[in-house]
Amino acid sequence: MTDADLSAYRTLSQFEARAQATVPPDALAYAIGGSASEATLERNRRALQHLGIEQRVLVGVKSIDTSAHFLGLTLPSPLIVCPMGGMYRFHAEGDVEMARGATRDGGMTVVAGGASGLDAIAASATGPLIFQLYWSGDRAWVADRLQQVAAAGDQFKAFCLTVDAAAYSRRERDIVLNVPPRSPARLPDTQSALTWEDVDWVRTQLSLPFGLKGVMTAHDAALALDHGVDFIWVSNHGGRQLDDGRATIDALSEVVDVVGGRAPIVIDSGFRRGTDAIKALALGATLVAFGRTALWGFAVGGADGVQKVLRLLNEELVINMKLAGQRSTRQLTPTAVRRIDASGFAVSVARPRDVDHRPLDQRPLDELVSSTPKLIGAE
Repeated sequence: MTDADLSAYRTLSQFEARAQATVPPDALAYAIGGSASEATLERNRRALQHLGIEQRVLVGVKSIDTSAHFLGLTLPSPLIVCPMGGMYRFHAEGDVEMARGATRDGGMTVVAGGASGLDAIAASATGPLIFQLYWSGDRAWVADRLQQVAAAGDQFKAFCLTVDAAAYSRRERDIVLNVPPRSPARLPDTQSALTWEDVDWVRTQLSLPFGLKGVMTAHDAALALDHGVDFIWVSNHGGRQLDDGRATIDALSEVVDVVGGRAPIVIDSGFRRGTDAIKALALGATLVAFGRTALWGFAVGGADGVQKVLRLLNEELVINMKLAGQRSTRQLTPTAVRRIDASGFAVSVARPRDVDHRPLDQRPLDELVSSTPKLIGAE
């Protein structure tokens, strides 16, 4: 499934096309599919496409700073790789090979909770790791898994608990191909029983920074901070869980607003290009995680393929930062993007701190009128 010579692959679309032509049908359905109608999957992309990047000129962009600060770490780029299960379907060395490629240039990757051989994964990585976990047993099972992470060494810098899997979604591509659900039979019961009390308990078991993956509302983000969570991960599971849900980029601003700089924010779901990352960073994300795009590189060329895809994404990031007249990814603000409505007009995007989450019936009429986005140039 892998191509040793990657010199012919010079674009992200080449990696995607090659991977989709060679990956077995059941693995491909798992990789590209979403839940049920795939409305959330499609909405993730459509929402990103409805954001346009503002073009500034003559601001001096010879040097671009793409460094990111996350939980006391300085990363060379805000682009990281999502946790993805079933990596053995795409390369014989699975998670070890993925970690090797994703961290080769010093970047961060996230190890999926079902990965085995954590010692080998940590040994293969040359950049920091986050461990992701589904709650797939009782508390003793979780405690044992956390101990395995601790024993794997200090390459693991943080831990995140996925909380958007209260049920295993109907993934119709898998159903048509008679592919059984990947999760253990006990997963829906254990996941659906989770409460904030379990979050509190996990906090007591950890010395690592702790985040929640799957937060999609300001309300849940506020609760997460109240319960001592160290970082928030805005995610809808790549459109693979809740059907007909919101796009993550649409949920981001309200989460940024309520967090108010008290914790870093990671976002994923639907991100395919370096320009997508610029949009999320402008709206307040700290890191942007890529899943399927990294997977295409992995399927084509293993660690080398992942490394090359990440380099292409970062090249896109730098080029378009220059073309947008932006010098630093950490200094991007919401003014760097505009929302493009269905007719093609650009409308203003509110700064996160300006978002008012009071119910409409509790806000004065003059505030509602003044906060309504206007077409650019229509005063």
